[in-house]
Amino acid sequence: MKTQTVIVTGASSGIGKEVARYFLQRGDNVVINSSTADKLETAFKELGGGSHLAMVAGNISDKKTGEKLVATAVEKFGSADVLVNNAGIFETKPFLEVDEAYLDRFLNTNLKGTYFTTQAVIPQMLKQHSGVVINIGTPLVHHALAGVPITAPMSSKGAIHSLTLQLAAEFGKDNIRVNTIAPGTIRTPMHGDDADNTAGLHLLNRIGEVEDVAEMVYTVAKSNFITGAIINVDGGAGAGHNIS
Repeated sequence: MKTQTVIVTGASSGIGKEVARYFLQRGDNVVINSSTADKLETAFKELGGGSHLAMVAGNISDKKTGEKLVATAVEKFGSADVLVNNAGIFETKPFLEVDEAYLDRFLNTNLKGTYFTTQAVIPQMLKQHSGVVINIGTPLVHHALAGVPITAPMSSKGAIHSLTLQLAAEFGKDNIRVNTIAPGTIRTPMHGDDADNTAGLHLLNRIGEVEDVAEMVYTVAKSNFITGAIINVDGGAGAGHNIS
């Protein structure tokens, strides 16, 4: 299987770090990113450092961060084959309490970060006549929960799902594939110590592990015929709930 150069945003912990580990363990080159430099350096060391790993600190809401990620990938490894737009934020707040500044936080990090980091990598993928963009979404875009007030993050994630389809259409002829992977509740620092309390939201009656998502990211990256897909890795949460 061809060695790829993989860019992973939001890779200092959780899903992003495990995605980076998964590719590294299978012989690929990886460029990791986080907005927090010290956390990124810790992750770099935990992942073993070495000649197959590079890091770029910076907030992905800044277009220059995406440009630097691509430049680093090409300079160090000669290509930019896969972009995993993992960086994102998630919080709850009732709709009537959301102000413009709060909404902008999600649009800037989740949507604009994904949008402009992808915009930075597409020209390199066009030169290569190949590439894969994998966005991280959520099944909650199409499966609302009345008791979870998340209009702000869902507005940004819904836009990412739509962006995925349009990019897949625009660049399919160039052998560039674009997909979204939509995890359920995954055991990560973002969900905290009480994550298992949401087990019943999944048909499997348990939450997921970071390895579950990394495995699917890897599978989609190595595929040649998956594009324009929204793939739930959610223990059935998008289909229903295990609530008696």
